[in-house]
Amino acid sequence: MTVKKLTASTPAQGVPFYTPAQNPPAGTALDTGAEVPTLFTPLKLRDLTLQNRFAVSPMCTYSADDGHLTDWHLVHLGAFALRGAALTIVEATAVTPNGRISPEDSGLWQDSQIAPLKRIADFVHSQSQKIGIQLAHAGRKASTLGPWHVTRGRHELATADVGGWPDNLWAPSAIAWDKGYPTPKEMTVAEIEGVVQSFADAAKRAVQAGIDAIEIHGAHGYLISEFLSPITNQRTDSYGGSFENRVRILLDIVRAVRAVIPSGMPLFVRISATEWMEYAGGPSWDLAQSKRLAALLPDLGVDLLDVSSGGNNPLQKIEVHPYFQVDMAAEIRSELRRAGKNMAIGAVGMISTAEMARSVVQADGTLSGQQDGTVEINGEHGTKAKADLVLVARQFLREPEFVLKTAALLGVDVQGPVQYHRAPFKKERL
Repeated sequence: MTVKKLTASTPAQGVPFYTPAQNPPAGTALDTGAEVPTLFTPLKLRDLTLQNRFAVSPMCTYSADDGHLTDWHLVHLGAFALRGAALTIVEATAVTPNGRISPEDSGLWQDSQIAPLKRIADFVHSQSQKIGIQLAHAGRKASTLGPWHVTRGRHELATADVGGWPDNLWAPSAIAWDKGYPTPKEMTVAEIEGVVQSFADAAKRAVQAGIDAIEIHGAHGYLISEFLSPITNQRTDSYGGSFENRVRILLDIVRAVRAVIPSGMPLFVRISATEWMEYAGGPSWDLAQSKRLAALLPDLGVDLLDVSSGGNNPLQKIEVHPYFQVDMAAEIRSELRRAGKNMAIGAVGMISTAEMARSVVQADGTLSGQQDGTVEINGEHGTKAKADLVLVARQFLREPEFVLKTAALLGVDVQGPVQYHRAPFKKERL
């Protein structure tokens, strides 16, 4: 009789607690042959290598304590890393107290907020996964109540009695979000410069917390997005008027953040490719200006442009279809490559199936969906990728195991969490 010799489990390295090493990390394709779809191939951004093309998009959860992340965030975010998401991005994190969307938003404006963030980063790293953070200022859309307190689709004010600051909203111009909402204060140049510095200071704290990538939030009608739009930015100084002036604050923030983070750390920017106000006939932020902005970013050290849309005007008219944002990302990506600009593109929005996730990043293949929800890979047909990274939001809330399930549906053999080895995802069981 042969007795198998027992050996100690290898612990995860660089974390302050014991957990088995995840080597390779969950979500890694175990067969690296030609049939593996691009979705399960690595993506390298500076010194950061992701084992697949899935990222958890930043999603506000309105559950922080004076800007400090809590055990809620540890469990919420850790669940995605545990189940194969190569990059998990912490929700919009305010760089100043009045830059929060709600009183319960995440923040990184003071040093006491570093430790709770580091605890989450340590857990994500214990799974051999990567963690990012989105730095933000909400501008005129700050001081609102969490969405479960209000009518769906509305931004309802958080007054001082519930911790809000309706008398201290900042914006490029004194234009309220909508009728019945407070008029924000038009920022002085000194206040603009202070916000730029606050982004840099928050970035330094993120580095101290062990964050692997930083995203600047320039979308969805928050402060930077308000500056980009000629509808909400009616300034006559060097931060308003021309395209060059309206993008100035974003470019200043990019330079400031890039200067204080490690040279090997990737820097992302999220934009709204359009504010969906073209129908009104007047000047607005649109796809053409987004392409023009995108061309400026690689030379400033931006590694990935995260392409979303909308959120700056309650009168927006969105042309919704499954690829309504992905297609704009694809246009920007194509234009950058024609110009010889080297910057990755992230796509977001309505990515909820294995077939769609694969099609977004697949460089040279097509696929066909089956009625039972599985996906069969066809031959290569020379199609072009629409983006380099898939950023998934609500589908991860519905299915934290979306990466592992997608792999099973696509017939890709991937590593799962070692502690879950007795419950692998099988295509025939989905």
